[in-house]
Amino acid sequence: MGGIETDTMLWMGMLLAVGAGALSFLSPCVLPIFPAYLSYITGISVKELQGNQNVKIRSKLLSHSVFFLLGVSLVFISLGVGASFLGQWLQSLLIGDSGLLIQRLAGVFIIVMGLFVGGWINITTLMKEKRFQSSKRPVGYLSTFFVGMGFAAGWTPCIGPIFGSILFLAASNPGQGIFYTVMYVIGFALPFLVLTFFLGSTTWIVRYSQVIMKTGAIIMIVMGLILFTGQMPSITEYLLKLVEGTWFEKLG
Repeated sequence: MGGIETDTMLWMGMLLAVGAGALSFLSPCVLPIFPAYLSYITGISVKELQGNQNVKIRSKLLSHSVFFLLGVSLVFISLGVGASFLGQWLQSLLIGDSGLLIQRLAGVFIIVMGLFVGGWINITTLMKEKRFQSSKRPVGYLSTFFVGMGFAAGWTPCIGPIFGSILFLAASNPGQGIFYTVMYVIGFALPFLVLTFFLGSTTWIVRYSQVIMKTGAIIMIVMGLILFTGQMPSITEYLLKLVEGTWFEKLG
């Protein structure tokens, strides 16, 4: 049963990481400038992008988006690996139940970041953007890849707190940290690619981005409270019993 509980906890964490990645992309400081980024990396005007696209334009958009996301992924996953090694190193240095200590610190951090993302507290330092700026348009897929790396390296007010929470989660679970980071990248990449194909859909999503962020912030706070109180194993056990009960009822 212990192995099943561990697997269930891993899956829960990975699903939350996917949601965090999607939340990062749908945030008010990323989604509204999404068409401008596509225009920048492809050289196609925003007006042309939001009009009726032919096969050639769609193909160019998707191919450049893939290389852009590869650059983003390289930075995010590298940071996730670094956080996992850091967490492992800290646990080897600390005496006693260091895993629980790091987990509680992660819980506090995620709660604070959730309050910040929801707009309920203001942290001036996190409001400063550090984005890669260039007056020259990229030429070719390699340049698009580097633009993606520059985007990921930017510590924007929305992405920073959310991804920082995933890094803290990775540090508190060194053996599983890389999985959380990869799932975060997948969560970020999927809506990016979908909305690249259906670019006109971004308009109505932008209108609800604040609601999406507040909902995500509440989930972050709840997750932080669960980590801080150490209730994840209890919740996992309850979910297992619930699933097993439903399964046996169906078999019966």
